[in-house]
Amino acid sequence: MTDSSLLDPSRLPVHVGIIMDGNGRWAVRRNLPRTAGHQEGIKAAKRVVKSASDLGIKYLTLYTFSTENWKRAQDEVAFLMKLIGQHLRNEYTFYTANKIRVLHSGALDDLPGNVRKEIKTVTRDTAHFTGLTVNLAINYGGRGEIVRAVNRLLNNGSGKDSGKTSIGCDDIHRHLDCPDLPEADLIIRTGGEMRLSNFLLWESAYAELYFADKLWPDWGFEDLESALINYQKRNRRFGGVK
Repeated sequence: MTDSSLLDPSRLPVHVGIIMDGNGRWAVRRNLPRTAGHQEGIKAAKRVVKSASDLGIKYLTLYTFSTENWKRAQDEVAFLMKLIGQHLRNEYTFYTANKIRVLHSGALDDLPGNVRKEIKTVTRDTAHFTGLTVNLAINYGGRGEIVRAVNRLLNNGSGKDSGKTSIGCDDIHRHLDCPDLPEADLIIRTGGEMRLSNFLLWESAYAELYFADKLWPDWGFEDLESALINYQKRNRRFGGVK
């Protein structure tokens, strides 16, 4: 049990990113198919999204499906695509009830048609909500996002045809998948692994990192709260001295 009194609502991170790791291992430890772990992972995501909304987090990015996940078994990938599409459609009332705005980061054109349709629908229909913003990183990789940003710069006239002799950080940031997202303050990874795995590489340059052993399907309000309390104990200097 966490002591909620230790959490200062005035010092919350603005943007939290979560690498939701451990679904497959959760299922294997229970002699269940990996697909059962992914189904439980969706339930955990809903719990954590609601918790973030209740706690007052402004932006939450969830690493839903990476560009590297295509390397998994074809049956598992097909199941994940179906699960993602169904979740986006089935949870529309949840987003509406909680005034949650949904964004998408990733290579949209490479996703199956039904998943593209659901992403476009939910991002359009929740665009006016002013509560928590949930950014779903689907078919996402941090390196790929930076490459897309540079190509957008070149293709929209802001780069080689604009007379510019150099490109700055602000130029790239304005052309990221979701340029309105602030930089990440806190990156959480569940499941015991300690790496970023190509997640929010540009946005997490000065993020605090929090690694938890608990597998993602077991996560809930207290786990998120513990991560936030740990974050508030950090001394964030951004290269300076305080």
